[in-house]
Amino acid sequence: MAANPSAPPRAASQWAAHTSPPPANRLPERRRRERPPRPAAPPGGGLPSEQPISERTAFSRPRAGSLSQWAAAPGRREGPSLWCPRRNPEVAAAMAVRLWVRTEPFLVGALPAPPPARLTPHYLRKAAAYARARADQGCFPRLRWPCWRHIACGKLQLSRDIAWLYFELFRGLLGPAPPLRLRWAEAEAACTSAEELERERSKLSVDTLQFLLFLYVQQLHKVSLRRSLLGDEWPSPRTKSPSLTGKSAGGNKNWNDQEHLAFVQSHLLDILELLLEPEQLSASSHSSCSSLVSFEAVCALSFLLEGTVSNSGTVRPLHELALRQPCHGHNGYSKGSRAFSLPQLESWLRSSLTANPLGMTVCLKAGRKLAWAQQVEGTTRRAKIACSARVVPEVSPMVIMSQVYRQTLAKSSDTLVGAHVRIHRCNESFIYLLSPLRSVTIEKCRNSTFVLGPVGTSVHVQSCDNVKVIVVCHRLSLSSTTGCTFHTLTPTQPLILSGNQAVSFAPFHTHYPMLEDHMAQVGLATLPNYWDSPMLVCRESGDTSVFRLLPPSDFYTFVIPFEMEGDTTETPGGLPQEYQEVLRQREQKVQVWQRMVKEAGLTRDQRKQFQAVVENKFYEWLVQTGNRQQLDSLVPPALGSKQAAG
Repeated sequence: MAANPSAPPRAASQWAAHTSPPPANRLPERRRRERPPRPAAPPGGGLPSEQPISERTAFSRPRAGSLSQWAAAPGRREGPSLWCPRRNPEVAAAMAVRLWVRTEPFLVGALPAPPPARLTPHYLRKAAAYARARADQGCFPRLRWPCWRHIACGKLQLSRDIAWLYFELFRGLLGPAPPLRLRWAEAEAACTSAEELERERSKLSVDTLQFLLFLYVQQLHKVSLRRSLLGDEWPSPRTKSPSLTGKSAGGNKNWNDQEHLAFVQSHLLDILELLLEPEQLSASSHSSCSSLVSFEAVCALSFLLEGTVSNSGTVRPLHELALRQPCHGHNGYSKGSRAFSLPQLESWLRSSLTANPLGMTVCLKAGRKLAWAQQVEGTTRRAKIACSARVVPEVSPMVIMSQVYRQTLAKSSDTLVGAHVRIHRCNESFIYLLSPLRSVTIEKCRNSTFVLGPVGTSVHVQSCDNVKVIVVCHRLSLSSTTGCTFHTLTPTQPLILSGNQAVSFAPFHTHYPMLEDHMAQVGLATLPNYWDSPMLVCRESGDTSVFRLLPPSDFYTFVIPFEMEGDTTETPGGLPQEYQEVLRQREQKVQVWQRMVKEAGLTRDQRKQFQAVVENKFYEWLVQTGNRQQLDSLVPPALGSKQAAG
């Protein structure tokens, strides 16, 4: 019963009267229990050589007997001074390691759709054991495409297209250098039949353990019924978007670095067990207190984790940090076996994991503002545009644009090269990002046009209405879009996820002077080009009526209205024949019209009157189509207005 704060304080005798003393023949339990003898300290007072971290904290699942084993650990010296960083330099050096979850495996690698039914930890552990047992058949340590096709189609019940989708998506994430990408594109484009294409694919392979981790990451978008009932998650086509203040809003998980950290923390033991060798697992395919994690497995885990030492400013993969001598006593590394103790490794990872200092949250809180030429006065108050500093060359910067309204923004600079770009809640705007980019996400935008430089990985469009996207990219995916048009050049099939309506696909139809140079930088060629062969991924998107190929009669070229230096003077790869023919017919009509006007024999006053009529009609067309706003926004700003830099 809770105490009444308004009651007067009782005397000690009053409290004693309400307390029942223990029986005389029975001591309190904590006094009767005998404590184990305190072990002697090792010579020299150094760190104990075995089990320096409690097994109780080393596992996310409780282990039987862990407390007794902890109490009986040999060479254990009690007292806070041993673990004080200021008194023990080894502990200080180990605590100086900071780890965080890498952004790209989740931002680019996690397909924004619920995973297939059998792509679960249980079946992935079975697939891992199957691959290890068939190392001589091309399954381990490199997984060849035919072996993965057999596992995916025969064991995981995936279709061949979905199996290739995951395989190719992983290759695109950790893919070869741009010259090798161009070489593969040339070989693929040269295939004249499905059999030839399959033979070329059979030459490809990926790292088996990293690929298993990539497949596990697909659980990020698994719909949880329990979380749905609690209100944290609900399978809706219009998903919530994360707050641009850096707070988690349960929305776009691919961009939410806090969600990435929580995912790894809650699934860390399953992830480690997925990497274990079969002899380190019990009959139930789970680990034990004596399980060892091989160094090769920790190298594969570097796919998900990276970090730094103190504030050195150098980002290092996990396996390099784990091999540092001061960390061996904490992560259980043995030089003799070249392996880590699983309980100690898990505990060290948990204690070292922290928020990503290079992620979206930090970009929103501490990123510098990008400078842009603001052409339309009175509409820049709501716009929020920020860029994370390029701290290290190994990590791609982030650019976040939000709430751009009725503006035309254009930029081509080193700030954008290789950047992850997020465009959020932009309405009635024209945005040109004319640099080679790493990835682009466009969400909750309306009535806008986006012209993007070549994108090396993926462009994902989500919850948008009536937007036009013009881009050369490695992959395009879209979910919950309505009335959107995509002019693309892409070597992979566009992915139609759930919730889309009235989608139009059309060929890429523009250019700017540096376009072909930028395409070479990210490894994109003009062939193959699958802009007209979208793939329906989700069951809800199985209706082919959700998309169409843009009729040639509705096709018009697009002119980028900026001057730049470069050699590209026409659309790379040209246009399909039927679209080219429509443009030729329109050009003939213009020539006929000009000849009619010239041969009409109008007087000077008649020509002026005729010109005024044409200009009025053209002005009405600009207003009706909304193109007047775009033309007005292209007028150079006044001398006193702020200009973009950087």
